[in-house]
Amino acid sequence: MKCLLLLFVVIAACAAGVLKDPLQGYKEGDRYFYFPGDGDDTLHLVDAEEPVDLEFIEEYTRNPANNGYWLFTRFNPGSAQILVHGNVASVVNSNIDFAKTTVFLAHGWNGDGGNTMNRLLTEAFLQDDDVNVIVLDWSRLANRGYTTAKRGTSEVGRGLGRFVNWLAELGLSYERVHLVGFSLGGHLVGNAGRETGSRVKRITALDAAAPLWGTDRSRLARTDGLYVEVMHTETTVLGWGDPLGDADFYPNGGSNMPGCWAIGISCSHSRSYKYMASSVKHNHLLANECDSLRDANRDRCRGSLHPMGNSDLNKSRTGIFRVNTGSNYPY
Repeated sequence: MKCLLLLFVVIAACAAGVLKDPLQGYKEGDRYFYFPGDGDDTLHLVDAEEPVDLEFIEEYTRNPANNGYWLFTRFNPGSAQILVHGNVASVVNSNIDFAKTTVFLAHGWNGDGGNTMNRLLTEAFLQDDDVNVIVLDWSRLANRGYTTAKRGTSEVGRGLGRFVNWLAELGLSYERVHLVGFSLGGHLVGNAGRETGSRVKRITALDAAAPLWGTDRSRLARTDGLYVEVMHTETTVLGWGDPLGDADFYPNGGSNMPGCWAIGISCSHSRSYKYMASSVKHNHLLANECDSLRDANRDRCRGSLHPMGNSDLNKSRTGIFRVNTGSNYPY
């Protein structure tokens, strides 16, 4: 029945002339668009007028403990320890070490704590350095319809920020916090940083989602942390196109990532977390500074080099940057 209903929606939208080819681009105000789930190259049809389940959002977000906080360290790289917001014993009895850097990871739509993005980035950060990695699992909300998940993103982010503040009361230093979010998670970690009073050391947004964020003041902003970095890999449909952070990187111009041409836009979208994981391990994706976004799109950047991604908490350069990558790992 669900498949028949979806088919009816597609046929009706096409007949009305409102459903475009997914490669033609998205603009704010489009009713229908395509969006992939995390770790899934399948594009899902989204109706921007689908009713938002406000009751569920309120029930889920009223308590930050409804989120899962999964701790991984070099002592437990493959088996999560569950931290519970408000439960001091769950922290005291874990392997977390507040003297070390703590990296928080946030997935996007249809994602979960164990998806490809979280596994790749957890492995990369733990191989690179002896850090704490905390994976945020907000899958109960993220796996609702896109309009509901999107509407709840900012409040989940504020919940994550309150969790960070609580850990700070127990000994965590904001100066050793790195928030990393993919797609909807890019805006989520921005709200988390904002909730801490923008005291977190670094925020990295990986192809922050574009649909329905055009007029939303809760989207990621450069003031959300001490240093906000954004990686743009699919700016035609899925990811935000304009600069959002202190440093904005447009690998390969921001769309059509090498190796993705035959697969499509969802592949380019997910390249952001794959580039991030590779850069954390190798710190090799050196980008030229650009005079403008237009120059970044047209491969006319000749400025000095600045690394895209990596795990350096002390990055500070601002501007627009472009790096041309390879088609295959490590890119």
